[in-house]
Amino acid sequence: MLMRVSAAAPALPAASTSSPTVTRLAWLDALRGIGALAVVAEHLLPWFLPALRPYWFSLGVYGILVFFLVSGYIIPTSLERHGDVRAFWISRIFRLYPLYLSVIALVLALAWWVPVRGEVPRDGSAVAAHATMLLDVVSVGGVADTMWTLSYEMVFYLMVTALFLVGAQGRSGLMSMLFAAGAVVVGLVASGAVLVGAWPAYVTGALFAAGLVCVMWGRGRTAAACLLGLMALASLLLSSRVPWLGTAVLAVMFAGTAIRRWECGTGGLWPVAVTTGLVAIAPLWAVEGGWWWVQANVWFTTIALAGATFAGAMALRGRRLPRAMVWLGLVSYSLYLVHHPLLKYFVEITGDLRRAELPYQLGMAALALAAVLGVSALAYRYIERPGQALGRRISGRSARGLQGGTDQGVAGQCPRHDGVLGHEEGQVPDGVGDHVGQGDPLR
Repeated sequence: MLMRVSAAAPALPAASTSSPTVTRLAWLDALRGIGALAVVAEHLLPWFLPALRPYWFSLGVYGILVFFLVSGYIIPTSLERHGDVRAFWISRIFRLYPLYLSVIALVLALAWWVPVRGEVPRDGSAVAAHATMLLDVVSVGGVADTMWTLSYEMVFYLMVTALFLVGAQGRSGLMSMLFAAGAVVVGLVASGAVLVGAWPAYVTGALFAAGLVCVMWGRGRTAAACLLGLMALASLLLSSRVPWLGTAVLAVMFAGTAIRRWECGTGGLWPVAVTTGLVAIAPLWAVEGGWWWVQANVWFTTIALAGATFAGAMALRGRRLPRAMVWLGLVSYSLYLVHHPLLKYFVEITGDLRRAELPYQLGMAALALAAVLGVSALAYRYIERPGQALGRRISGRSARGLQGGTDQGVAGQCPRHDGVLGHEEGQVPDGVGDHVGQGDPLR
C-alpha cells in the first residue's frame, strides 16, 4: 500500500504559475499525511481514548485505501519513466529495507520486555517471509503489527515489473477490473489460505531471491519477472491470510494506476468506476468477512471517504497546502512502521488507560503522539534519508553503466508530471486486523 520528497528530488518543469513543488508534490505528501494520521488514530484511540473511536467508518481501512491509491498512481510510472528495472528495484530496496530492518531489530531487541507477537512463527519461515516482505500472502505475522500491508506493496511491485517487461503496462484498467472481480469470486469460495504451513514462505523466499537476482542483473530478466509475477499472484490467491482482501487491495492499486492513465489522456475512468463497485460488494458475501468494518454501511462509507479524499487532493494539486500535512507525508513511512511498537511500549509503562479519567487519557494520548512524531522524524532523518541517498547513488551508477541512464518517457507516460516520480512510494498503513476494543488485550 511508497513515498516521500527528499532534498535531492529532481527539479520540476513548471506547468503553471504555481510552484512546481506545490503543483506536483504537495498533494501527494498531503495524502500520505492524512493516511498516516488515520493509521495512528486507528491504533491510538482504542488504547488511549476508546470513547472517541468512530465506528461509522474504519479509520484504518480508510488510510489503507488512500495509501494504496497513491502507490498505484505513482509506482508504475516511476518504473516507466526510466525504463530501468534494475534501478527501480535498487531504489525500492534502499527505500524500504533500512527502516524495515531497523524496526525488526528494535522489536527483537526489546522482546525481553514486550514479547514478539504470537502470530510470528518461531522458525525459519518467519525469517524467509520477513526477508521478502511477503508476510501476509504466506500467512506469516510480522514482528511489528503494521508490516502485513507491505506484502501487497511487494506483490504489486512484482506484477508491475512483469507487466512492464512484457509490454502490457498500459492495461491497468483491465487489471483493476479483473482483480476486483476476482475479489468477489474469491470471497465467495475461499475462507482462508489453501496452502498452509511453513513451506509457502520457504518456496517464495527462494524464488524471490533467485528471480530478483535475474531481474536486476539481466540474465533471463523477462522470464524471471514473469515467474515472480505468477508466484506473487499464486501466493495472493492461495496462501494469503484473507484472500479476498488481498485481491481487493491489488484492484485498488491498479485503479490508482488507471487514474494516472486517465489524467494523462491514455485511458478512461470507467474501469475505476467498475472496480469501485466490485470492491464495494466484495466482502458482503465473503466466506471470511464477518468483521465490523466490512458491514455494508461501514465499508461503503469508508470507500467513499477514501475516494473523495484522493479526488479532492487531485483537485487541489495546483494549490498550496498546509506545511504540517506535507511534513507528515514526508515522514509517513517512518510514522507507519514505528508508531505501533512505540504505542505498545508506552502502554507498557503507563498501564491500561482505557478506563482512566478523560483528562488523563487526553494528556497521555498527546504525550504518546508527540513521542511517535519525534521518533518518526529522527528515523526519517537518520535512517530513511541516508538509505534513499545510497540507493540513488547506486541506481544512478547502474543506469549509466547498463542503459545509459535514460530519462525518456515511454508510451502511456504523462511527461508534464515527471516531477512526482522523484517520490519514494513505500508505505502503507495498518488498521484492518488489529482492533482493540474495551475488553480486548493490549497485545
